[in-house]
Amino acid sequence: MAKNRSRRLRKKMHIDEFQELGFSVKWTFPEGTGVDVIDETVDAFIDEVIEANGLAFDGSGYLQWEGLICLQEIGHCTDDHRALVTKWLEARKLKNVETSELFDIWWD
Repeated sequence: MAKNRSRRLRKKMHIDEFQELGFSVKWTFPEGTGVDVIDETVDAFIDEVIEANGLAFDGSGYLQWEGLICLQEIGHCTDDHRALVTKWLEARKLKNVETSELFDIWWD
């Protein structure tokens, strides 16, 4: 049975038109990579891929990185976003690059 919820409640619950889809990402820097190279690469990733495409990244790591990518605004990431992230990371010769399928970042 469908529930009738107010717009305010749907927004608070992040459902229907307020649902947000994102994906997780993982990658590994080659063994022995210096801190300066890691910092430069992550900064470039944020500047060139994340912010340039209206995305947000919440992640951490040193040689092994993982995190969540979603839009800066309410909305859905697409498979094009996943492909863009994968292509950029692989072009920098990072290893074990993986992106998950899209999922609801509030409920999955």
